[in-house]
Amino acid sequence: MAISTEDSASTVFPLADPALRVAPSLLAADFSQLHEQVRAVEEAGASVLHLDVMDGHFVPNMSFGAPVITSLRKTTKMFFDVHLMIEEPVRYAESFVKAGCDLVTFHIEVTDDPAAVVRHIRDLGAFVGVSLNPTTPASSIESILDDLDLVLVMSVWPGFGGQKFIVDVLPKVRELRDRLKPHQRLEIDGGIDMNTIGDAAAAGVDTFVAGTAVFGQPDPPRAMLELQRVARESSQREAV
Repeated sequence: MAISTEDSASTVFPLADPALRVAPSLLAADFSQLHEQVRAVEEAGASVLHLDVMDGHFVPNMSFGAPVITSLRKTTKMFFDVHLMIEEPVRYAESFVKAGCDLVTFHIEVTDDPAAVVRHIRDLGAFVGVSLNPTTPASSIESILDDLDLVLVMSVWPGFGGQKFIVDVLPKVRELRDRLKPHQRLEIDGGIDMNTIGDAAAAGVDTFVAGTAVFGQPDPPRAMLELQRVARESSQREAV
């Protein structure tokens, strides 16, 4: 049975407003100054923090786990957007929800029953997103599209930071933008910087994950605001 979110998400989902948002990616932060850097971007206006979790299986690298998120949750009110780059999202989703994650995104490539994963995450009390690798077609999420709060398009191959933006994903972004309802967010992750965020915004993305382009800069808050400015200007030109 479909789990329609159209009625409830428009009033409950904190990201239902289709504003343009840059979501700084924690993976690129200086972990010796983690709380300070997160506080700085939050004070500059960031409302979403992107959390990349890797298991060393679905992707070759490993990152942080639930304990780091639990610690961080105590110091910020930002919306925690966790991206599970792992083979068993059903097995581990609960620990991340308990750690304070608001939205859990899983990869469509790891399951033959995505509706069951969606149900499981909703039963845990979290919002739900699904991610597609660069060559995974939009049609792969057809059966659950109406049940999602967010769709994440990978514009690099997951598992490594600092990769070049894959421009070939933009037609898929446009296809998804045309299919999503106003309360559903369209996010992109990978290679987002001052040179690529404009093209992503013009294609219809509204939520931009940025790691090195924010936390890798001398002044992360200013870098984030500049990215938002470029995205906003590009989106406005496209709308004319």
